[in-house]
Amino acid sequence: MTRLTPEQVEEKLAGLPGWKREDDFISKAFKFRRFMDGIAFVEKVALVAEKLGHHPDIHVVWTTVTLKIQTHDEGGLTRLDFRLAAEIEKKLGKGARTKKA
Repeated sequence: MTRLTPEQVEEKLAGLPGWKREDDFISKAFKFRRFMDGIAFVEKVALVAEKLGHHPDIHVVWTTVTLKIQTHDEGGLTRLDFRLAAEIEKKLGKGARTKKA
């Protein structure tokens, strides 16, 4: 799989509200009302990720779940990273608020 250029990354990010670039990752923080809502979200993300065979870094702090995505084998961002982010948004984005920085 080929790494994306910085221009391609910015173009793809434009279609993913709330996602941002952090070095060689894309990330988004999701905020939930209760801790267990966040844990349920993590479980659903895991199912989506497993279907694509591509797994995000997941960080849980109380009611906030932060996802960081990168193609580790490539050491950077590829189309697969944006496909996973888009699937997460499409299937799971409604139950959470994007955490304001």
